Amino acid sequence: MQKTIHLIRHGQSLFNAHCEATGEDPMHFDAPLTELGHAQAAAAREALADTVFDLVLASPLTRAIQTAVGIFGGRVPILIEPLHREWQNSSCDIGRCAVDLAREFPALDFAGLEEPWWHVEGPVCDLGFPREPEVVLDDRVTRFKAMIAARPEARIAVVGHGDFFRRLIGRHLMNCEIALWELDSAEAA
Repeated sequence: MQKTIHLIRHGQSLFNAHCEATGEDPMHFDAPLTELGHAQAAAAREALADTVFDLVLASPLTRAIQTAVGIFGGRVPILIEPLHREWQNSSCDIGRCAVDLAREFPALDFAGLEEPWWHVEGPVCDLGFPREPEVVLDDRVTRFKAMIAARPEARIAVVGHGDFFRRLIGRHLMNCEIALWELDSAEAA
């Protein structure tokens, strides 16, 4: 069965704004959206107002959750899914525990997150956290494709991250850019 999935990169985060201005990692762990990021999510909500979705899969990183809620909150069920979290290479890709996320987003269910749900293994980089090896990312992309193919919903939005989506579809998405991804069963195998 062929599925068309809407991939949506999160809105601008505090990390994005700082890194774009300075080129440096500002050490913003699990960075939230900026005012511009919230405005980008509101614009995407308008752009997708007439599009029907059965489900939204949001990465557990705060910027993706805020984007998913900003676009789909109150109209489409949002499921938190860690498989498509960002490739952990920067401070903003370090997550927070499910209890803290549930406190900040009480309308969402974080019970399915296994702690820690972000990458914690391997040598620590000069910034003080382990970077995720490329082979681990590639494995997550493969498992993500299989998970999407196995889901019963026909119309799915996935709110996630630039490097993960680049690995998935072969191109970079701008903040709050929407890309259609058509997955057939042969690709997911």
